[in-house]
Amino acid sequence: MFIPSPPKASGNTVYTHPVAKVMISIPDELLSRIDAHVADRGETRSGFLQRLAEAEIAAGDARRQRRIEELLERATTSLGGNAAQLVREDRESH
Repeated sequence: MFIPSPPKASGNTVYTHPVAKVMISIPDELLSRIDAHVADRGETRSGFLQRLAEAEIAAGDARRQRRIEELLERATTSLGGNAAQLVREDRESH
């Protein structure tokens, strides 16, 4: 029976297993601004950057989903009907 290890916590950043540590390059001025920002909010640098990355990826996923829905709507409208009905009719015609 697998029992997961409890998350490790450092400040308000919770690390679940596995966690990778990465080295990135950030201009000194930006790093100073990040550090001041997180200090004002009681957040860690890692937690802040992780939250930003998650938000950016989620926003990109949402943009892609909206674009797919727009394209499907446009295709359905230009074909003059319901997409599911059009697929059904296409299948039945073969």
